[in-house]
Amino acid sequence: MAFGLKNFLFKGDAQRSENLPLSVIQALASWRASPAPELDDPHFHMRYVVIDVATSGMRIDEDELLGISAVGVRGGSVLASDSFALDFSADDVKGGAVDSQLTAFLTYAAKAPLVAFHVPFVSGFLERAYKERLAVDFQPQWIDLAWLLPSFFKEKLATPRPLDEWLEIFAIGGDQRRDTMENTLVLARLLQMVLVRANDQNILTAEKLVEQSKSTSFLRRNR
Repeated sequence: MAFGLKNFLFKGDAQRSENLPLSVIQALASWRASPAPELDDPHFHMRYVVIDVATSGMRIDEDELLGISAVGVRGGSVLASDSFALDFSADDVKGGAVDSQLTAFLTYAAKAPLVAFHVPFVSGFLERAYKERLAVDFQPQWIDLAWLLPSFFKEKLATPRPLDEWLEIFAIGGDQRRDTMENTLVLARLLQMVLVRANDQNILTAEKLVEQSKSTSFLRRNR
């Protein structure tokens, strides 16, 4: 049974919080109390979490979140043991299990910077899910590869382009269907290239990379 967000709307954050299972309430409290990582450490010491989502369509306010996939990148390496996947379309994922899985992702991500391709799309579905299901204002530090790639690799493509064009340029892959975990892994490889180029351009920390992502997106959108 797919996870239909519109089927789980609630009246008021307080009421929703009171109806959550105790285990979820405790996990959320622990997550809220946990410190965010220091973003002024060099990239080599930072854990980035690359993320992709599966949805039933492109309309953030109406369509359904069907799944989340994520993988960690630390020390410039993609960590096979540091991965996470949620499939809300599974038959046994319903009701309280959805809350538990969404909370489990918060624990997994551990407030690390999140990396995606077209952040507004990915973040829009996640923010809606966490607000409606858990009364959580989900506002992590985001890094958007869709904007950073043309900023760091102007000699290849100077404007934002679809993901498959970047994968073809870097010989990672072409125009093909991928599930969210496969997509996350190819995005992680692109992040590795971005981190190398960021160091070359004296953008040496996650904090600076987040700033670069925000400023690049702002400048290009307002030209």
